[in-house]
Amino acid sequence: MNTFTLHLPADAAPGDAEALDDAELVKDGFSWGAFVFTFLWFFWHRLWLAGLGVLAAIVTLSVALGVLRIGAGMSFAAELLLCTLIGLEASSLRRWTLRKRKPVAGVVSAASRDEAEAKSFARWLDRPADPRGTGRAGSVPQTPYRRPDAVIGLFPEAERPR
Repeated sequence: MNTFTLHLPADAAPGDAEALDDAELVKDGFSWGAFVFTFLWFFWHRLWLAGLGVLAAIVTLSVALGVLRIGAGMSFAAELLLCTLIGLEASSLRRWTLRKRKPVAGVVSAASRDEAEAKSFARWLDRPADPRGTGRAGSVPQTPYRRPDAVIGLFPEAERPR
Protein backbone atom coordinates (compact mmCIF):
# COMPACT_ATOMS: atom_id res chain seq x y z
CA MET A 1 0.00 0.00 0.00
CA ASN A 2 1.17 3.47 -0.86
CA THR A 3 0.33 6.72 0.88
CA PHE A 4 -0.82 9.75 -1.08
CA THR A 5 -1.61 13.31 -0.01
CA LEU A 6 -4.33 15.37 -1.66
CA HIS A 7 -3.52 19.05 -2.14
CA LEU A 8 -6.28 21.54 -2.90
CA PRO A 9 -6.31 25.35 -3.17
CA ALA A 10 -6.45 27.10 0.20
CA ASP A 11 -9.83 28.69 -0.55
CA ALA A 12 -11.51 25.39 -1.51
CA ALA A 13 -14.82 24.76 0.22
CA PRO A 14 -15.57 21.28 1.55
CA GLY A 15 -17.46 19.20 -0.98
CA ASP A 16 -16.72 21.61 -3.86
CA ALA A 17 -16.34 19.53 -7.02
CA GLU A 18 -14.75 22.40 -8.97
CA ALA A 19 -11.87 22.55 -6.48
CA LEU A 20 -10.89 19.06 -7.59
CA ASP A 21 -9.93 20.44 -11.02
CA ASP A 22 -6.87 22.03 -9.37
CA ALA A 23 -6.15 19.06 -7.11
CA GLU A 24 -2.72 17.48 -6.95
CA LEU A 25 -2.06 14.01 -5.61
CA VAL A 26 1.48 13.41 -4.31
CA LYS A 27 2.76 9.89 -3.63
CA ASP A 28 4.88 9.48 -0.55
CA GLY A 29 8.02 7.46 -1.04
CA PHE A 30 10.90 6.99 -3.46
CA SER A 31 10.56 8.79 -6.81
CA TRP A 32 12.16 6.89 -9.67
CA GLY A 33 11.63 9.85 -12.00
CA ALA A 34 13.60 12.15 -9.71
CA PHE A 35 16.28 9.48 -9.29
CA VAL A 36 16.80 9.10 -13.05
CA PHE A 37 16.12 12.62 -14.34
CA THR A 38 17.17 14.59 -11.22
CA PHE A 39 16.72 18.33 -11.82
CA LEU A 40 14.57 17.79 -14.95
CA TRP A 41 11.96 16.04 -12.78
CA PHE A 42 11.80 19.10 -10.55
CA PHE A 43 11.43 21.44 -13.54
CA TRP A 44 8.68 19.19 -14.97
CA HIS A 45 6.72 19.59 -11.71
CA ARG A 46 7.38 23.37 -11.70
CA LEU A 47 9.61 23.23 -8.65
CA TRP A 48 12.01 25.83 -10.01
CA LEU A 49 14.03 26.66 -6.90
CA ALA A 50 14.36 23.02 -5.84
CA GLY A 51 15.40 22.12 -9.41
CA LEU A 52 18.04 24.84 -9.43
CA GLY A 53 19.27 23.67 -6.04
CA VAL A 54 19.55 20.07 -7.27
CA LEU A 55 21.35 21.23 -10.43
CA ALA A 56 23.77 23.26 -8.30
CA ALA A 57 24.38 20.25 -6.02
CA ILE A 58 25.13 17.99 -9.00
CA VAL A 59 27.49 20.49 -10.61
CA THR A 60 29.22 21.18 -7.28
CA LEU A 61 29.71 17.48 -6.63
CA SER A 62 31.09 16.89 -10.13
CA VAL A 63 33.50 19.82 -9.84
CA ALA A 64 34.61 18.76 -6.35
CA LEU A 65 35.24 15.19 -7.50
CA GLY A 66 37.27 16.49 -10.46
CA VAL A 67 39.33 18.88 -8.34
CA LEU A 68 40.06 16.18 -5.78
CA ARG A 69 41.00 13.74 -8.59
CA ILE A 70 38.71 11.02 -7.29
CA GLY A 71 38.70 7.85 -9.38
CA ALA A 72 35.89 6.96 -11.79
CA GLY A 73 34.44 4.23 -9.56
CA MET A 74 34.27 6.42 -6.48
CA SER A 75 32.87 9.32 -8.52
CA PHE A 76 30.14 7.05 -9.86
CA ALA A 77 29.33 5.87 -6.33
CA ALA A 78 29.15 9.46 -5.01
CA GLU A 79 26.88 10.55 -7.87
CA LEU A 80 24.70 7.46 -7.38
CA LEU A 81 24.35 8.29 -3.68
CA LEU A 82 23.37 11.88 -4.52
CA CYS A 83 20.76 10.64 -7.02
CA THR A 84 19.42 8.23 -4.39
CA LEU A 85 19.08 11.09 -1.91
CA ILE A 86 17.27 13.15 -4.55
CA GLY A 87 14.89 10.25 -5.24
CA LEU A 88 14.18 9.82 -1.54
CA GLU A 89 13.47 13.49 -0.86
CA ALA A 90 11.73 14.54 -4.10
CA SER A 91 8.18 13.85 -2.91
CA SER A 92 8.80 15.64 0.37
CA LEU A 93 10.18 18.70 -1.43
CA ARG A 94 7.18 18.69 -3.77
CA ARG A 95 4.76 18.43 -0.83
CA TRP A 96 6.62 21.18 1.07
CA THR A 97 6.45 23.51 -1.95
CA LEU A 98 2.77 22.78 -2.59
CA ARG A 99 1.66 23.45 0.97
CA LYS A 100 1.97 27.23 0.49
CA ARG A 101 -0.48 27.34 -2.42
CA LYS A 102 -2.36 24.12 -1.82
CA PRO A 103 -2.45 22.80 1.73
CA VAL A 104 -3.00 19.12 2.43
CA ALA A 105 -6.72 18.37 2.27
CA GLY A 106 -6.45 14.65 2.92
CA VAL A 107 -4.26 11.60 3.20
CA VAL A 108 -5.16 8.23 1.73
CA SER A 109 -3.60 4.78 1.45
CA ALA A 110 -4.16 2.91 -1.78
CA ALA A 111 -2.60 0.28 -4.03
CA SER A 112 -2.48 2.53 -7.12
CA ARG A 113 -2.69 6.19 -8.05
CA ASP A 114 -6.13 5.71 -9.62
CA GLU A 115 -7.48 4.11 -6.47
CA ALA A 116 -5.98 6.89 -4.34
CA GLU A 117 -7.57 9.51 -6.58
CA ALA A 118 -10.98 7.84 -6.36
CA LYS A 119 -10.79 7.47 -2.56
CA SER A 120 -9.55 10.98 -1.86
CA PHE A 121 -12.01 12.62 -4.23
CA ALA A 122 -14.91 10.65 -2.74
CA ARG A 123 -13.86 11.68 0.78
CA TRP A 124 -13.61 15.32 -0.28
CA LEU A 125 -17.04 15.33 -1.90
CA ASP A 126 -18.69 13.58 1.07
CA ARG A 127 -17.01 15.81 3.68
CA PRO A 128 -19.44 17.95 5.69
CA ALA A 129 -18.79 21.61 6.38
CA ASP A 130 -16.77 22.48 9.48
CA PRO A 131 -19.26 23.26 12.28
CA ARG A 132 -16.83 25.62 14.06
CA GLY A 133 -16.74 27.92 11.04
CA THR A 134 -12.96 27.87 10.65
CA GLY A 135 -13.32 27.48 6.89
CA ARG A 136 -11.39 24.23 6.67
CA ALA A 137 -13.22 20.97 6.95
CA GLY A 138 -11.38 18.20 8.65
CA SER A 139 -9.16 20.58 10.58
CA VAL A 140 -7.75 19.15 13.79
CA PRO A 141 -9.65 20.32 16.88
CA GLN A 142 -7.63 22.15 19.49
CA THR A 143 -6.95 20.20 22.66
CA PRO A 144 -8.06 21.84 25.90
CA TYR A 145 -5.40 23.55 27.98
CA ARG A 146 -3.98 21.41 30.75
CA ARG A 147 -2.09 22.80 33.71
CA PRO A 148 1.62 21.92 33.59
CA ASP A 149 1.44 20.36 37.05
CA ALA A 150 -1.42 18.01 36.14
CA VAL A 151 -0.59 14.37 36.79
CA ILE A 152 -1.32 11.79 34.15
CA GLY A 153 -1.57 8.21 35.28
CA LEU A 154 -2.55 6.30 38.40
CA PHE A 155 -0.97 8.52 41.04
CA PRO A 156 -3.05 11.58 42.01
CA GLU A 157 -0.18 13.67 43.32
CA ALA A 158 3.57 13.71 43.13
CA GLU A 159 5.57 12.18 45.96
CA ARG A 160 6.60 14.75 48.54
CA PRO A 161 10.28 15.07 49.49
CA ARG A 162 11.19 13.74 52.95
